Amino acid sequence: MWQQLMVTVDEDLAEDVSDALMDAGALSVSFLDAGDQPLFEPPPGTTPVWAQTRVVGLFEEGGDLAAIRSALGGRFGDERLRDWSEEALADQVWERTWLEHFRPMRFGSRLWVCPTGFTVEDTDAVVMSLDPGLAFGTGTHPTTALCLEWLDAADLHGASVLDYGCGSGILGIAAALLGAAGVHAVDIDPQALAATVENARKNRVGDRIEVASPGELADFDSDIALANILANPLMELADTLRSRVRPGGRIVLSGILAEQADAVASVYARKGFEMEPAVFREGWVRLAGVRRT
Repeated sequence: MWQQLMVTVDEDLAEDVSDALMDAGALSVSFLDAGDQPLFEPPPGTTPVWAQTRVVGLFEEGGDLAAIRSALGGRFGDERLRDWSEEALADQVWERTWLEHFRPMRFGSRLWVCPTGFTVEDTDAVVMSLDPGLAFGTGTHPTTALCLEWLDAADLHGASVLDYGCGSGILGIAAALLGAAGVHAVDIDPQALAATVENARKNRVGDRIEVASPGELADFDSDIALANILANPLMELADTLRSRVRPGGRIVLSGILAEQADAVASVYARKGFEMEPAVFREGWVRLAGVRRT
């Protein structure tokens, strides 16, 4: 058994309360939205915090949660700590619990993402083995699905691919499985790079995928650059991504909300890309274009 201790605070107090819970023995602390406030674009590398944030600490069974509440009240003031609650959680293998809701998925005509313990019967399928993990990206989000469908329809044989903001490595690994000769996978998060290495090994394409942080990226020109991030970072990265795409090469962008599509497309058009019509799904957008020669 485990115990959860939850409290609602103003955003300026969330990090301090999180630190206090960790100091009190919490195994982990997470933040939830306590006021139905969407956060579409937290800056890269930052933790999203809402105006009213629910701070959730996970403790081992038997911890003195009453003493922890009292200590935090004395430190921060009882009036700033609202809606305390406690919850007991039964032991579970959390990864397998999540996998109960994750099944093989097809993207386009032949590409499948398949979790451990499942098989795909289609003999012509290109199958990626991938389980949910710490790094984002299993194909369930519309932006990832849009990019996977683009890759499935593209001729990737012998191509050089850049996967910028690789997360789990799902896009770069898909490109390698579909015929890309080499993939450069880039992310600011070391956990994402580690997940990409492991997922590439699991799919037997590790020899064709190189991982790096942005500052470590070697000089090269790609035939295709993929970036499934967010609209503002994509606009800020336009020069960087352009410099990594050869003339005549392709760029594929997602993580973009429908109302942001024109702004992102116009930035890349000014940087020398012939942009194609946007593809929309569930309020999200994929943009693609060709770098002018």
